[in-house]
Amino acid sequence: MELRLIVEVVTQYLDQQPAADKLRIRLYMALRQAILDRTLQQGVKLPPTRMLAEELDLGRNTVVRAYEQLLVEGYLEGRVGDGTYVSNVVDAASKPAAPKRLIGTRREGLSRRGTSIVNSAASSVIQNGAFMPGVPDVDQFPFSLWRRLLGKYLHAGQSRLLHYTHLGYGPLKVALAGYLRVTRMMVVDPKQIVVINGSHQGLDLCARMLADQGDRVWVEEPGYWGARNVLSAAGLEISPISLDAKGLAPTADDWAQPPRLVFTSPSSQYPTGTVMSLDRRLELLEGAFQSGSWIIEDDYDNELRYDERPVASLFGLCRRQRVIYLGTLSKVMFPGIRLAYMVLPEDLVDAFVIGNSELYRGGRMTEQAALAEFIDDGHFTAHIKRMRVIYQERRDILRQEMESRLGNAVSVSGGHAGLQLLYRFNAPVDDAQIAAQSLAEGVVCRPLSMYYADKHNSRAGLNLGFAAVPEKAIAPAVATLVRVIERHL
Repeated sequence: MELRLIVEVVTQYLDQQPAADKLRIRLYMALRQAILDRTLQQGVKLPPTRMLAEELDLGRNTVVRAYEQLLVEGYLEGRVGDGTYVSNVVDAASKPAAPKRLIGTRREGLSRRGTSIVNSAASSVIQNGAFMPGVPDVDQFPFSLWRRLLGKYLHAGQSRLLHYTHLGYGPLKVALAGYLRVTRMMVVDPKQIVVINGSHQGLDLCARMLADQGDRVWVEEPGYWGARNVLSAAGLEISPISLDAKGLAPTADDWAQPPRLVFTSPSSQYPTGTVMSLDRRLELLEGAFQSGSWIIEDDYDNELRYDERPVASLFGLCRRQRVIYLGTLSKVMFPGIRLAYMVLPEDLVDAFVIGNSELYRGGRMTEQAALAEFIDDGHFTAHIKRMRVIYQERRDILRQEMESRLGNAVSVSGGHAGLQLLYRFNAPVDDAQIAAQSLAEGVVCRPLSMYYADKHNSRAGLNLGFAAVPEKAIAPAVATLVRVIERHL
């Protein structure tokens, strides 16, 4: 291959590399890609480093280092006294096919589980703005204080916090136990608390430690699609159980085929906001005891309760150790903290500590240490109290704007706690189409139908988050949303 052609090829591939990269990296990547694409084929003799450097107007050391890296990795081979050649390593393998965009329901190369995860995904790249549900106002968080606490524990003298751990940070578990005693009427030993990286990890851990492939898990209908997807991905059979005014409402026929796990959010059901009644809680606990089922109590935003005192937890009511309590800090602090915790029955603690360590590894000790001090010094409770006032005002504005504009066309649900309101339509409409058209006009909302496992029984509505929307932005966003809705009524 002539020098001129080689220079043209290398120049072409160099132009495709990120301009911000160092020259030696750009040259290395260009030569490697040309070899992988078979543009520089097996046996092609490359120019001497000095000659190629002159042709490309590069320093000779840049070319030397790129050649050396390619020689080490086997893309090139040096022949003593003869020069540098493209090796036959790449040519011995089949030529890579052109990349294909995976679309539709057929996902080549994925497992059945992987295909199911991708096809049932409902997460959005948009995670803020009016009216994204489940998102707190992170701008209100005291980040200067948080940075100071993190800095304190990142000091060189705290290097012990940078290692793996399977037990979690002891003072944080003590702080959480005290917090739960005051706010959730739960008497727990700090050893019963396992700190995890988000509630999804906790769900996955429960599924793997307590259930086998094909075991049945009850989920609320409608309910949190994220939990449903995690449990399904773990190989469990999803059984949606309808809600009524009292909360999760399993029938005698449901109990005739009892589940291995029950996933429920009794204190503020998502997305409806329903609070499970005391008699229904006691019935669920008794049914779980009699059938040997485990209850996973998701208490994700009960701290943010506006109209009444917090409702006692299922865990606090249970005398027979059948409840795993799941709490998260994503809603009351900020989503990116990715810290949550589980409170376990005493008999499960040792096994779950081992399982958590084996499957996920423990860490985030610096954040855990900072959080322990944040709680102990009263900053956590003070932040929650402050945000309750802000969120309640935003909730009230949203209700006023929606209900004054739409009247009897919608019925509201929830709002006693949490970060969102659910509006059901009182006439048949396509809520997914409304949500899509609203998004096109700059307003985010979630259609109620997406929260149903059984789409045949779904109802139409919109789940509207108010927490992260400044007061002055609510009315204009509602006006846009209502214009879209009115086209469908």
